[in-house]
Amino acid sequence: MHKFLLCFIPLFVAVDTPGILPMFISLTEGFKKRQLRRIIVQSILTAVAVSVLFVFFGKTVLGLLNITVYDFMIAGGMLLFIISVSDILSYEKKQRHIDADSLGAVPIGVPLIVGPAVLTTSLILVNEYGIYLTVAALVINILIAGLIFFLSGNIYKLLGSAGSKTLSKIANLLLAAIAVMIIRKGIAGMLQ
Repeated sequence: MHKFLLCFIPLFVAVDTPGILPMFISLTEGFKKRQLRRIIVQSILTAVAVSVLFVFFGKTVLGLLNITVYDFMIAGGMLLFIISVSDILSYEKKQRHIDADSLGAVPIGVPLIVGPAVLTTSLILVNEYGIYLTVAALVINILIAGLIFFLSGNIYKLLGSAGSKTLSKIANLLLAAIAVMIIRKGIAGMLQ
């Protein structure tokens, strides 16, 4: 159970459900319950498919490019750090105009639920804890995001805009700390 939590928590922070909740609400505002359900299911299926495929084939792709796991840890850690600091310093997330039929897949499934932070964290966790533990933690985190999306109307009323933004900033601060740890482990691995 301890190893699972060590795998689950970084992915929970990387998915950042409290942080993406305001974006989800703004993207799906005005949709009927039936449409909203379809969008949420599409986003969960897309997020699971992309992340699980990356967990299974990401290391192979890196090998074909002659990139070591330590190289990826350093680059991924730097990217996570930049993303987290950028989110901490930003006041509003940018919205894009998108097709309603693909809203669940893009941008909600990818990159909102499963973006660079989740992919990088997943690959690093596979190296530390194995494929099956990582996939289990990943799928559970994505399902939690889906559940939160189903409850989004009630949660947003409870937290309010300020509460949701505050949780997002705290999650991004934790993500920045995890990024520093990943960079440190990558450098230590290269030096061995």
